[in-house]
Amino acid sequence: MNLLSIENLSKCYGDKLLFDQISFGIEKGQKTALIAKNGSGKTTLLNIIMGLDIPDEGTVTFRNGIHVAYLPQSTQQYNEISILDIILNTDTPLIRTIKTYEKAINQYTVNQCLENRKNMEYAIEQMDTLCAWNYENRIKDILSRFQIQDIFSDFNTLSGGEQKKVILAQTLLSESEMLILDEPTNHLDIDMIEWLEDFFSNTNTTLLMVTHDRFFLDKICTDILELNEAELYRYKGKYSYYLEKKAERIANQMAEIEHAKSIYRKELEWIRSTPQARTTKAKARIDSFEEVKQKAHQNITLSDKNFAVKTERIGNKILEINNLDFKYDDRILIKDFSYVFKKGERCGVVGPNGCGKSTLLKLIVNQLRPTAGRILTGETIVFGYYDQQGLSSAYFGKRLIDIIEEQAEVIQTVNGNYISASRFLSHFGFSFHTQYTYYENLSGGQRRKFYLLLVLLKNPNFLILDEPTNDFDIETLNILEDFLLNFKGCLLVVSHDRWFMDKLVDHLFVFEDNGKIKDFYGNYTEYKEHKKIIEKGKRMIEKSSKAKTPKTVSDTSCPKLTYKERKELETLELSIQVLEHQKKELMEKLSSPSDFTAEIENISKQYAIVCEELNHQTLRWFELSEKE
Repeated sequence: MNLLSIENLSKCYGDKLLFDQISFGIEKGQKTALIAKNGSGKTTLLNIIMGLDIPDEGTVTFRNGIHVAYLPQSTQQYNEISILDIILNTDTPLIRTIKTYEKAINQYTVNQCLENRKNMEYAIEQMDTLCAWNYENRIKDILSRFQIQDIFSDFNTLSGGEQKKVILAQTLLSESEMLILDEPTNHLDIDMIEWLEDFFSNTNTTLLMVTHDRFFLDKICTDILELNEAELYRYKGKYSYYLEKKAERIANQMAEIEHAKSIYRKELEWIRSTPQARTTKAKARIDSFEEVKQKAHQNITLSDKNFAVKTERIGNKILEINNLDFKYDDRILIKDFSYVFKKGERCGVVGPNGCGKSTLLKLIVNQLRPTAGRILTGETIVFGYYDQQGLSSAYFGKRLIDIIEEQAEVIQTVNGNYISASRFLSHFGFSFHTQYTYYENLSGGQRRKFYLLLVLLKNPNFLILDEPTNDFDIETLNILEDFLLNFKGCLLVVSHDRWFMDKLVDHLFVFEDNGKIKDFYGNYTEYKEHKKIIEKGKRMIEKSSKAKTPKTVSDTSCPKLTYKERKELETLELSIQVLEHQKKELMEKLSSPSDFTAEIENISKQYAIVCEELNHQTLRWFELSEKE
């Protein structure tokens, strides 16, 4: 039996039809994602389900007795309320039990009569039954995952992103049978998102959610609902399965349209050559003709995957970073970082929030001055820098098409053709109607997308993108990825979108402790696998060192190795084993026949980096071993 049943739901806003007679159900344990373009009605549908909006037609039915928790995109305003009170501000059996217990204790403290004693004893039994005694610790644990420590601080002193994290924690702690989540991963860094993935993977909670995080979708979801042109399509499977089946669906639809066009042309000749029909059979054929005509005139728009604008010529000297340091007050963000960029490099930047990723980008484009070191930029380099701040209000009072045409009325593509400014906007999802909209009337997501287009229009040969995927719908993300895959210049990108990073970058700048930046050859998924191996090795070393019996020192002489060096030596022994295993695997891949030159080239680069790191660590191991 369904926990949630939707029957023949329809909703219009003015002349815009959001969804028409859609029906679906969600069973216990299903984790369902709702996918659609921005502005297609995803949030409206969630609001209708939660009773915050009214449908034009149809019904929403929950199974009797279940508790449903809702995470909206925007947080409610509160007056002088603590974080803990926000968490407890839900009407669930667990919260009711805790509040009943607190009330019973207070009443018994004031008046130790028999009735109050019985109420207290019953409340204690209920606390035992629901395992509610450690609830405060669970609150602290989940909030600490989101880097919020003081549960008694005022909710209103938090930033918008922190407030969203608190409401997310409240939703998770509600222990509801069903969660309805609107963009749960917004404002979370990668570590937080991965923790949330593990949380949902290890629970049987029923989910209905809207998210643009495709990695999250692929790991968590059992079902995908796609809302497209007011119709709903359902897919049983993860996001990658949905992509495969959607491609099949579109191919079938296009084949049907082509078949309908063929029939339409033949029937049109018959209509024109036949006098006005009077027989029943002829009238039926005319009715059938109208159906075929409607089908033949359907239009499925597919983006051009090979679309790219022309870039400025790039010389041999690209960008050279030498011994870069940067401090903010007394905090070291970047320490002694050096790197020389080569043609066509595609690099991602990863690290926790606040570690200095955006700072590195600003240093490169000369918006900040380094504490020490220098950055040398080639004479032919034209940066295209997209930051998180977006465009200023200087564009208020101007229409999008006018702003674009001020930059260029026609745009040259990488293959030498020219397209109009209007077609350029259309490619990135700005309809003809929207192109004549004033800038200030755009949503936040539309403004960010438009800002990105202005950056691309400058014909840069070195793109530097700081969180370019925020607020973009999945269709826009796919278009942007296809565009960047065809981009011939250098790419440096900061993003929490792991799917985006895996698709576009071939190595990573990884921010580590004390401002150190490590260059890792591989995409984000490969980096995570590498990190798991290292962490597993550290645990093995710790376990092994605990099992060893400490040796008795017979004299008072100082050890030849310091404690720090001894720990480094133990770590090196395991790390060398890991690198030797990686070297062996890569050698086997190089020895296997392959027709893909690009693949061989990538493996060769990775092999060279592994060998270099192995030599470096082996030399260090010998150095420490000789001192032991």
